[in-house]
Amino acid sequence: MIHVIAIVTAKPGQRDLLLAEFRKVIPLVLGEAGCIEYHAALDALDASPAFGPDVFVVIEKWQSREMLDAHSTSQHMNQYANHTAHLVDEASVYVLMKA
Repeated sequence: MIHVIAIVTAKPGQRDLLLAEFRKVIPLVLGEAGCIEYHAALDALDASPAFGPDVFVVIEKWQSREMLDAHSTSQHMNQYANHTAHLVDEASVYVLMKA
């Protein structure tokens, strides 16, 4: 199993708009072969912010690296990236496996 954590920083004040666009691709991604989990997470409301108001974290689980690679080059992900590029300040993606 492959785990992915992506830290996405929106341009100032644009996180809600970016999250709305992200939520549109969730059903498409969950329908992909090998996708086990795919969602966004935010800082907890009652905790000190770890990431801040412009950041969300994407948490993913995939059956294999090959299936993750297919996801990364899928048409809907390419469209999402092109459609939201003006809203994103920075994104860091970490691909992990169980120790």
